[in-house]
Amino acid sequence: MAQKHWVKQLQAIVGKKNLLTNTATIFSYCKGARFGGGHAQAVIIPQTLLQLWQIAQCCVDNDVIMLLQAANTGLTGGSTPYGDYDRDVIIISTVNLSDIHLINQAEQVLAFPGSRLYELEAELDAYNREPHSVIGSSCIGASVVGGVCNNSGGALIHRGPAYTEMALYAKIDENQQLKLINHLGIDLGATPEEILENLQERQYQKSDIHFPDSQASDREYQHRVREIDTDTPARFNNDVRRLYEASGCAGKLIVFALRLDSFPKAQHKQVYYIGTNDPAVLTRLRRNMLQHFTTLPIAAEYLHRSYFDACERYGKDVFLTIQLFGSHIMPKLFQLKNSIDRLSARLPVMPERMADKLLQGISTLFPNHLPNRIRAYRQDYEHHLLLQMTDDGIEEANQYLHDFFNTNSGAYFECSEKEGKQAFLHRFVAGGAVGRYQLMQANRFGEHISVDIALKRNEQNWFEQLPSELDELIDEKFYCGHFFCHVMHQDYLLKKDVDGEFFKARLFQFFDEKGAEYPAEHNVGHLYEAKDALHAFYKTNDPTNSLNPGIGKTAKYKYWVKNPDH
Repeated sequence: MAQKHWVKQLQAIVGKKNLLTNTATIFSYCKGARFGGGHAQAVIIPQTLLQLWQIAQCCVDNDVIMLLQAANTGLTGGSTPYGDYDRDVIIISTVNLSDIHLINQAEQVLAFPGSRLYELEAELDAYNREPHSVIGSSCIGASVVGGVCNNSGGALIHRGPAYTEMALYAKIDENQQLKLINHLGIDLGATPEEILENLQERQYQKSDIHFPDSQASDREYQHRVREIDTDTPARFNNDVRRLYEASGCAGKLIVFALRLDSFPKAQHKQVYYIGTNDPAVLTRLRRNMLQHFTTLPIAAEYLHRSYFDACERYGKDVFLTIQLFGSHIMPKLFQLKNSIDRLSARLPVMPERMADKLLQGISTLFPNHLPNRIRAYRQDYEHHLLLQMTDDGIEEANQYLHDFFNTNSGAYFECSEKEGKQAFLHRFVAGGAVGRYQLMQANRFGEHISVDIALKRNEQNWFEQLPSELDELIDEKFYCGHFFCHVMHQDYLLKKDVDGEFFKARLFQFFDEKGAEYPAEHNVGHLYEAKDALHAFYKTNDPTNSLNPGIGKTAKYKYWVKNPDH
């Protein structure tokens, strides 16, 4: 009866069509994009910020666990249920809270919880500006707020992790009281209702907007990444420097809006495609450029030959779709793919993940999609680096690369505009390529283990050499990463019958011995254990453990009790 009571209360707030309880209907909300999934009593879809506040108040009053979810594109299951809980669980989907407000000629933005990167990119384009991330996660519709709440990194060297100190959020305090906190730097009213309605309806004036000293991006990162002799990573999820209120909160706060910096677009861009068979060559290049260049590269993306091949064969459909139609179409296609997969899961005669298998089959009908010069480098070189320079940095790079490869093994070429776009798009379809490969070769491989690690800034042996006792458990390995940031994305397809948990424990021990941090930018979700700083931050933000409990393999019980019987 208690459950029926709060369900009816929620239905009164949002209406019947925006409260979902049917198991089949809520399936896609309960399953992570790549990992995890569990059971929720309901999914609720607020249409306004005020409704989100009222939902939160109802859940607090009825002791219901809340999981905030935007695009559900995360890779570690951090916005979906996982395992058993001691209270009822609902998912609050913020997809319809997608407003974006531009401030001060778009130099800053206000992003609502459901706003997506590709939408923000489109809004800023008219002002010749761009958001923190412009490709990669934006291709599958990742949310702006989700990136900040997870301290996501992105490929752009100038910008570091997604970060702000300016947020409007609600917190459940230790006395189980819901409180709204306005740190947006905008005068919006006194009560939660006034604040949220005024923000929703843009009922504020230019004079209400203040410009305090609070950061709306990581302004220090360009200096930090240049510190090449420092014995710690440049950026990682457990970095206490960048855990601040909504930033890094991983769903432990209810975020209504964030205020973020935007960035001017470069007038001129030049992509250089670099190949070598000696990792030490790329080490020297990275250290020299970070230490001595006046203008930092915009991006420096590493791709090993193994990942090159996986992307070419198993990311082809995504590559062609984005190239032909643009990244904005990807969220709709992912929704369609999920619908097909849900249907096939209910029909015993249909294969598992039918949509992926269908898309893979179709992709083989198209001719090769990569430029000939890039394909030639795949044949000649094991290690590839995509270097993008802008404006004054182009001439600096022209002279440096010419001199550098006169005395170092390897080669480079200046990409045409089309080649440059294709090279980076090839790198950014990597996210799903290895998973597709495992699916298509399911009889051959065991588990797929995917990790993102942050290497020390002074690490010179960055190309992984695993101990033989670990290496013999792996069938195939794949490496790519944000090279100048020393953030690496590494995938392992294990041999059949290898215990994935055993492998991960030994692998993480190896990372610990190297002084690496993990995860680097995808956050802990339900895959990684939250280390001490992150664990303490979560408890500070959510003392009753009512928001996303269990994140980072922490306690799930109320008030963070590990065992409710003691």
